[in-house]
Amino acid sequence: MNVHFTDGLVPVVVQDIMSLEILMVAYADEAAIMLTQETGYAHYFSRSRKKIWKKGEESGHVQRVRQILIDCDEDCLLYLVEQTGAACHTGYRTCFYRTLSGEIVSDQLFDPSEVYANKGQ
Repeated sequence: MNVHFTDGLVPVVVQDIMSLEILMVAYADEAAIMLTQETGYAHYFSRSRKKIWKKGEESGHVQRVRQILIDCDEDCLLYLVEQTGAACHTGYRTCFYRTLSGEIVSDQLFDPSEVYANKGQ
């Protein structure tokens, strides 16, 4: 694997393979990348929880990874995915649902308090 990790992690930009919409940015360690390649579903490393997690493991809004690309410096990955439901834990399709001034520019697809009830976010 020719990936240059910083502190054991690499940023991952996640893009919908059909619409080309940027869905989210996350981090992965080598083990998360290997799990992604082995299973075909996106796995990331949570910096706050200090563990690997499968996208959608609680919500069911999984990402089927169709292709993984690496940038020219080999220090950032691009996952091209088929997104089931919303990518953002706040219930929006993409994590990029608001402007710098706070204006919401997208529709919320689900209520996170219902999806993550008693599970913790």
